[in-house]
Amino acid sequence: MAGPFPEWIRRTWGSGSDFGVTRGILDGLQLHTVCQSARCPNIGECWRRRTATVMVLGNVCTRKCAFCSVRSARGGHPVAPPDLEEPGRVAEAARRLELRHAVVTSVTRDDLADGGSTHFASTIAAIRAANPGCTVEVLTPDFQGSRGSVETVMAAGPDVFGHNIETVERLYPVLRDAAHDYGRSLGVLRSAAAMAAALGGRTAVKSALMAGHGETPDEVRATLADLLEAGCAAVFIGQYLRPGQAEREVAEFVTPEQFDAYERMAYAMGYRFAVAGPFVRSSYRAEELLDTLKARD
Repeated sequence: MAGPFPEWIRRTWGSGSDFGVTRGILDGLQLHTVCQSARCPNIGECWRRRTATVMVLGNVCTRKCAFCSVRSARGGHPVAPPDLEEPGRVAEAARRLELRHAVVTSVTRDDLADGGSTHFASTIAAIRAANPGCTVEVLTPDFQGSRGSVETVMAAGPDVFGHNIETVERLYPVLRDAAHDYGRSLGVLRSAAAMAAALGGRTAVKSALMAGHGETPDEVRATLADLLEAGCAAVFIGQYLRPGQAEREVAEFVTPEQFDAYERMAYAMGYRFAVAGPFVRSSYRAEELLDTLKARD
């Protein structure tokens, strides 16, 4: 157990007119967000900036990881069939929020034959049709390793394809649902990177992992090496913060200095974009990734 929050882990809850506008648009369009379902500590900052990460395919996951507060079908919550009108509502939210970069994620849907990949593709298309010039980032589940599902998403042409490795290999049996597999997640990223290259390199591939579960710097380095080999151009590393009493306790609060070391490590290894810090999440200020990559090309 890590003990009380250190001074660098402090965030105020969201408020203000722009926060209220964001909430009103999302609630009015009946959209779920990972900001709410995962109890993200950045919700105040992001919603005040009128950005949010929309979570499609419902708010009930067919898996249950020890660190995640999203409701699970394993706990008896029912999953709903895909809402075919949802892609249009996501696109409308992007229009009303005047997003220049839209981020879409989902719960894991092992009950669906394609894992929800067709829904992702429809959402990408809807955002593009309603918001010319808006870039689109997806953060997908592992689709049970289906290359066909990854291809369905990639064929829709997302600007960024993300899939989170979440933690180091040793901790997978402790932190992740038994249906997850470290090697399979690397395979998803490898497939996406290969398809991106075949399509002209238009899509950047990224991943993210949490620190604070008892991993060592050497294990983080090994994970970064695995992600780089799989084709990731970008990596995000942040502090795990326990979202509720039902989730795993924090093992360690990683210092800002150690996060700086992880960021330098990633760049030294060859990543084109890396960010690490206590409040970093895979979709936190996500638009900076494309801006940085364009500036460096």
